Amino acid sequence: MIDFGKPFKLLLAVLVGGAVGADAAVSVTRPFVGITLVARSEVVPRNLLINVALVDLTAPGISFKLTPPSGSRDTVRQTTLEFLDQENAQITINVHFFVPYPSTETNVDVVGLAVSRGRVYSPFEEQPVGPSYVDQSYAIVAHAPALNIDPSNRVSIVRRDPAFPDSRHTLPDVTLWNAFAGSAQIVSGRRETVPRYSGVGGSLRPSKGYSDTNSWYSLPKARTAVGVTADRKTLVLFTVDQAAGSGGMTGGEVAELLIRDYQVADALNLDGGGSTTLAMQDPVTRRGRIVNVSGDNPRGRSVGSNLAVFANPMPPAEKTVRP
Repeated sequence: MIDFGKPFKLLLAVLVGGAVGADAAVSVTRPFVGITLVARSEVVPRNLLINVALVDLTAPGISFKLTPPSGSRDTVRQTTLEFLDQENAQITINVHFFVPYPSTETNVDVVGLAVSRGRVYSPFEEQPVGPSYVDQSYAIVAHAPALNIDPSNRVSIVRRDPAFPDSRHTLPDVTLWNAFAGSAQIVSGRRETVPRYSGVGGSLRPSKGYSDTNSWYSLPKARTAVGVTADRKTLVLFTVDQAAGSGGMTGGEVAELLIRDYQVADALNLDGGGSTTLAMQDPVTRRGRIVNVSGDNPRGRSVGSNLAVFANPMPPAEKTVRP
């Protein structure tokens, strides 16, 4: 596991196991080998409920699986908790944006590159992703970058290789194993890179009333994000709620927190809002539960894809971390 650095160590030393002024608290547990779960209650910049799963990519037994293709489109919707139970996984988190949405249809297309254990079933995509779908370029960049986890748990950010018209080849040319896209890359090389509507690096279309002064990324929302640390040894799975008194975060706030507190070098913004879900298997009972507070319903929203993390059990005496 990485060295979190002085700011995070100080945070742990002050907050673990108690509250500061009865307003803020953090708990840190290690429910499985290679997995550290951080639950944070914050009051700045607003009341927040944050859950972070830190996955040690070098730990024995760690492996991954993205929702595989099925149904008449890319996938069949299911909740993050259902995927956890189905796969007997230890951690799951929601991933892709999907269309059609809103809709009661269960067969959906995920937005952007999707690869499940070597099976490429969705390419890098323009916006809109097809003639029958609405344009979501006010939030999702065309050919959005994806995060790939290869069979050896090496993580890289991949982009579409324009030399291939099928949009299924990447730069860099890596072994695609479990890969998924979000709306955009919000951290690049330890810098905040939330997309803009205009100016240098502008990549969003100002529609639906959104602009640089009223951005989809600048509004506090429930959000899901994934990042990798600078040393490439830790995958960071992040959720913040907009329910149960939690006010949500902007894309920029998420990026800055990931950089400052978890040494994240590259991160993607994933599907958020009512889709935001982090689920975990209880290490004792082996029953699944939702770790965060869903803004949709207590069992979570049925989504287009989820990422499963598999890990070995940990001896009970080593499950709780104290600074």
